[in-house]
Amino acid sequence: MNAVHAVTRPFHVTIIHPCVGRRAGSRAYMNTWKMEPLPAGLISALLPEDVERTFFDDRIEAIDYDRPTDLVTLSVETYTARRAYQIASEYRRRGVPVVMGGFHATLCPDEVERYAESVVVGEAEEVFPQLLDDYRHGTPQRRYRGVGRPDPSTVTPDRTLFRGKRYLPIRLVEFARGCRFRCEFCAVQAFHGATQTHRAVDAVIAELHQTRRMVRPGQLVFFIDDNITSDLVAAKAFMRALIPLKLRWISQASINVAFDDEALSLMRRSGCQGVLVGFESLHTPTLQQMNKGFNASHGGPPAALARFRAHGLRVYGTFVFGYDHDTEATFQETLDFAQAEGLFIAAFNHITPFPGTPLYTRLQGEGRLLGEPWWLDPDYRYGMVPFQPRSMTPEALARHCLDARRRFYSWRSIGRRFRHWIHLRDPLMAFYFLVINAMHQVDVGGRHGLPLGDAGHDVPLLEVG
Repeated sequence: MNAVHAVTRPFHVTIIHPCVGRRAGSRAYMNTWKMEPLPAGLISALLPEDVERTFFDDRIEAIDYDRPTDLVTLSVETYTARRAYQIASEYRRRGVPVVMGGFHATLCPDEVERYAESVVVGEAEEVFPQLLDDYRHGTPQRRYRGVGRPDPSTVTPDRTLFRGKRYLPIRLVEFARGCRFRCEFCAVQAFHGATQTHRAVDAVIAELHQTRRMVRPGQLVFFIDDNITSDLVAAKAFMRALIPLKLRWISQASINVAFDDEALSLMRRSGCQGVLVGFESLHTPTLQQMNKGFNASHGGPPAALARFRAHGLRVYGTFVFGYDHDTEATFQETLDFAQAEGLFIAAFNHITPFPGTPLYTRLQGEGRLLGEPWWLDPDYRYGMVPFQPRSMTPEALARHCLDARRRFYSWRSIGRRFRHWIHLRDPLMAFYFLVINAMHQVDVGGRHGLPLGDAGHDVPLLEVG
């Protein structure tokens, strides 16, 4: 199909959210990963009213490749890159042009450009209207690059795309993008240049009012910010504005907010139920190597958790393994800590060298990457370690991470953590605790060994000629 649309019908755009991967012949997918894909809603919101649109979420439904369309758009992350290229190949074999953007497209534009007619580098708001106009007039460019940081207040995601889909009952809303910290392993800081922009408070409040009728009683709002407290002045102003809405919300935050009494008070008063905090390690040398030494200040994770709990806030703690000071004893120590502290949920993952990050550059320079690019290796499976650790084999590192997850989400561990007073003080959150932990217990085995891309897709990838 030509890039110039026929005058007899409107221009049609197909928006696709690719899955991480799928075992051959399986349509099952991780329940804990089935949340609304806001990037798809953002692209839809950028389309003019006279443009028709179709949305496929590859995680939960089959893609109709033969449905007529003039342009396909995909937002690509490193873990979804292989699947995105499979999808793009199917459309391009049918003569339909494909546009890709997102984190991976920005960090690896030369690679992504091999599988798409156009690549968006950076954030979409500034350049997508021009891209669409170029395709409607048959004059597309190979690469579109945003300059500077667009005002994220200008566009509200189009949630009509999500109607009828089977997503988790959590409403996703964005306040801020990026983070000012420079953690070595983090693709967010690589994409945003260790900066943060936030939406106008009035714009977010208006969006919350707009979607309020779609939020069921007791439903959580998840502010998807990479670090909602990165700019504490802006975050506090936002939380003051949230207080009258009487929401129940969760988000992601850095550990430093635990030592700001005003921020903790505002979080609780504005309806915060809990936060995801990247503790990453209990050892200062490891934190220093990952450029996250600030996590050890003020007494570190134990002191931070005590302060979060004092304000009635639950914590989803994340830990990463594979740094040079980690040993096999590190896993048991971390697991014991997470259980004793009664964490709501927790993640025990090996570090992953994402392209464009300082970690990737360092491991590449040290000759420790085991495959380049590992994310396109057809033999790579979710949970495999694509680099050589210092103190153990890659297989041992992967095995210890999996064992920690299985033990943390065993029924014995769930029951032990459930008895912590922070989970029992609110009946609704106690219910969420049991449901979410049970879902994670199932997904621990489901995601381990998951291929990247659809293992049943045996047609070669089609590169741009």
